[in-house]
Amino acid sequence: MSVRTMTAAAAAAAHAGSHRGLWSWITTVDHKRIGIMYGVAALFFFVVGGIEALLIRIQLARPENTFLSAETFNQLFTMHGTTMVFLVAMPLSVAFFNFVVPLQIGARDVAFPRLNALSYWVFLFGGLFLNASFLFGQAPNTAWVGYANLTSTRFSPGLNVDFWVLGVTTLGVSSIAGGVNFITTIINLRAPGMRLMRMPLFSWMTLVTSFLLITALPVVAVALIMLAFDRFFGANFYEPTAGADPILWQHLFWLFGHPEVYILVLPSFGVMSDVVPTFSRKPLFGYPIVVYAGILIGFIGWGVWSHHMFTVGMGPIADSFFVASTMIIAIPTGVKIFNWLGTMWGGQIRFTTAMLFAIGLVVVFTIGGLSGIMHASAPIDLQQHDTYFVVAHFHYTIVGGAIMGLFAGLYYWYPKITGRLLDEGLGKWHFWLTMIGFNLTFFPMHFSGLYGMPRRIFTYPAELNVGTWNLMSTIGAFVMAVSTLVMFWNMIRSAGRGAPAGANPWGAPTLEWSIPSPPPYYNFGRVPEVHSREPLWEHGPQAAEEEAAARAERGVAAPGAEPVMPSPSYWPIFTAAAITLTVTLVFTETWWAPLIGLAVVAFSIFNWAFEPEFR
Repeated sequence: MSVRTMTAAAAAAAHAGSHRGLWSWITTVDHKRIGIMYGVAALFFFVVGGIEALLIRIQLARPENTFLSAETFNQLFTMHGTTMVFLVAMPLSVAFFNFVVPLQIGARDVAFPRLNALSYWVFLFGGLFLNASFLFGQAPNTAWVGYANLTSTRFSPGLNVDFWVLGVTTLGVSSIAGGVNFITTIINLRAPGMRLMRMPLFSWMTLVTSFLLITALPVVAVALIMLAFDRFFGANFYEPTAGADPILWQHLFWLFGHPEVYILVLPSFGVMSDVVPTFSRKPLFGYPIVVYAGILIGFIGWGVWSHHMFTVGMGPIADSFFVASTMIIAIPTGVKIFNWLGTMWGGQIRFTTAMLFAIGLVVVFTIGGLSGIMHASAPIDLQQHDTYFVVAHFHYTIVGGAIMGLFAGLYYWYPKITGRLLDEGLGKWHFWLTMIGFNLTFFPMHFSGLYGMPRRIFTYPAELNVGTWNLMSTIGAFVMAVSTLVMFWNMIRSAGRGAPAGANPWGAPTLEWSIPSPPPYYNFGRVPEVHSREPLWEHGPQAAEEEAAARAERGVAAPGAEPVMPSPSYWPIFTAAAITLTVTLVFTETWWAPLIGLAVVAFSIFNWAFEPEFR
């Protein structure tokens, strides 16, 4: 044991000696560092989106409030939705993709390390570009769905929509690049013996999500490019006075938007499928069924988009098709719930914070799923459409599904990332405050919606009799804010003072737990061989720590014999800055100005292409 520890420490020290300081982070192509940077940035935007939500809830806490103006409210709820979807839930998932997936499949890095770095920097600059709109008082103000023809220059003549169009388009570049990278990594870089049906479920859901990313994002990119042409060049893709149909935007947006729901939720389903077996001390019940259910969710998700559009007058035949498809997609989703419950049944459950969040996901996501089945009925949806009942539904699915699962992943993999355990006492405070605050915030919205409160209004009359429900939601939002402060304090405190984690503190079965915590920069000194779905449980769950120690001793390279890894590069951040410069120059309304940015992009890509990968 001591020889292995000294070897790991010596290897880590040798690496750290030449990779210190801010510049090493800016130029890094190490998937683990990029994963950490994704996580830090996503948590920063989580705070930004949370503050926006609190301001919204203060305004709605009582009838006829004047805390915010209508225009400020519109900007806040638009940016809250955009931030939470594109700058929090998606990148927080990608943070785990980056850090965990190569370790789970026995790879030393992703397939395209520099493309991975480019993806991060484009995401970060795109997020900063979007939020820079607040500095000019021109934040997006037409909701995160951007319905035409509210986004036309006739109804939105300022820069608000321009910031949104260009910012979201930039973020799409990042997501598509990441999707291509992880598909290639998972298909080509799995360890010997790791057949697809031996792959951990988190890696499986990463693969499905990546296919959704590279197919769904181009759809919204087309919609955004058409909208940009309408706004900047006077085209008429969505202009009804020129014979166009604004409903085209809704079809294109929701053709992306419903796969986007599963882009947000499937990673958390993968986290669940790793966390629940670990803390139930038994293999996942019905592993193949969970895999096929995830694939089916990704596939069927392409055929349900118009259940968002039952009120636009598509007709009974089209409505009937989307009613049926929406009910069908509930089947593979429900199957996963029963697989997780079947895994817990008869298991030796340990109620760690990660497991509590996993159980919490089952509860709140099921509630959200039940209200989703209600919306699958067109007549019911006609009554509830664009009310706060819908707001309650999608927060129960997205926050309750995606964010709860990612919190479980945070407590599960934080020891692997930092080498320190999060404090379980603070973790349980975080969980219970989150559960109380979440349900206090969003469950009353079902009632305010049924009482007739519309979405996207900055105030409401007292005669609507929803003031009590809104006050409860506001109190719940502040409870959730306190829970978030507890989480951040736990993370900061534990990074320096947490108990040392060791290689496998949970007795988990997958490969990432077979190497030291935090991992060496090369991950595996020797690429591991895999003979089963639970390589560290081959001799039973009780032998997981011994198996992890044995594999770690074989897998850590001796100092001076570490594998050669790709060298750092500053061209990814330079290229991302050039892309951001290009979209910024669009604001000049001079046709040749963006060409300057494109020239800088071409220059950086040319130099990138001829930069040696290893030095």
